[in-house]
Amino acid sequence: MTQPDIDSYIKENQEFFCDWSVSELLGQLYEKSGLSKAGLARKAGMSEVYLHQIFSGRRKPSRDRLLCLCIGLDATLDETQRLLKQAAYAQVYPKNKRDAIISHGIIHHTPLSAINDKLFAENERTLF
Repeated sequence: MTQPDIDSYIKENQEFFCDWSVSELLGQLYEKSGLSKAGLARKAGMSEVYLHQIFSGRRKPSRDRLLCLCIGLDATLDETQRLLKQAAYAQVYPKNKRDAIISHGIIHHTPLSAINDKLFAENERTLF
């Protein structure tokens, strides 16, 4: 950002810009998951129709829905953070109680229902 104009900055940093869309990043995670779309929809707590709309790029999932997808896909915390960042959402912040519960669940591959149960037990907003 020390360049006098934005064009110079863009030219010098082109290789660092992420050109992947959220649906493309989700597609990469889906490919390595080995799940069917129906199985993913069940694990992520959403309808198959909504899931297809997200993967096609016709719908942008909310932060919570994106987290549900990451949990359903068994994404790592780094993959989850990358998706949240690409979607222009706040990344999971471990000093926030709700996010700490979600983060712990992602790291330990906890099922979405168990994460939601813990959120509810702690009087935190559930993911769905």
